[in-house]
Amino acid sequence: MATKEVAENEEKAVALVDSALFEQDAGAGMAMEQDDLALPFLKVLSALDPLIQEGEIDAKPGDLYNTVTNTVYAGKEGVRVIPCHYERRFLMWAPRGSGSGAPTGIYGPADERPETKRDENDNKDYVVGGEGEYIDETHQHYVVILEEDGSFNTALIPMKSTQLKKSRKWNSMIASRTMTNAKGEAFQPPRFSHVYKLSTSSEKNDKGSWHGWNIELDGVVEDANVYRAAKSFHESIKGGEVTVKHTQEDTQADRGEDPF
Repeated sequence: MATKEVAENEEKAVALVDSALFEQDAGAGMAMEQDDLALPFLKVLSALDPLIQEGEIDAKPGDLYNTVTNTVYAGKEGVRVIPCHYERRFLMWAPRGSGSGAPTGIYGPADERPETKRDENDNKDYVVGGEGEYIDETHQHYVVILEEDGSFNTALIPMKSTQLKKSRKWNSMIASRTMTNAKGEAFQPPRFSHVYKLSTSSEKNDKGSWHGWNIELDGVVEDANVYRAAKSFHESIKGGEVTVKHTQEDTQADRGEDPF
């Protein structure tokens, strides 16, 4: 009986795979276009976010959420990131509750875009003569997230509405960085040379309450491999190799607004 069990176990034994086999087939099955990939969004969760309301994740308002990896970061503790690239965009959305959930138009600062008028009730810029479409000025911060286990991931942080002032402050912090070379000469290091700590805290105004970003300088990038990855991410974005797929679900709500 014992002999039979040993024989059966030997038949079920699995041969361990040497990583060299993976290297031999490097890149196989990876014939995908950028449109086939999703760049994660790192967003602040609101109390009205369906992920929280429907109990899909173990998180609370103010926590940070990666939309691809489903990783949740405690808002108060925050996360360390390297800013790699920045874009200012104007996103036009269909009226809430209609449309596909994707922007109906994306404009750069120099692009001609529809005329809008600010509604003082909700502080949104509605398209003049439209059917409820509105345009959000959105600052897009492309970052490398530094995980606690030493790994790192890329993501996009969109900031709009009340968070635009936080975005401008962050850009000013980045632009003000200077370093000195071996000759004692000052120079401006690249955007992706420093690490920043992002956390959240509660904010409010007469429209409601929400959680907004806190941004602090953490220090200089010390790992050469991480620096090269951040530089590569920057160059990929600048070269048009990174595709962003916006959805209303991935944008941050504030002033107590519904995230949609």
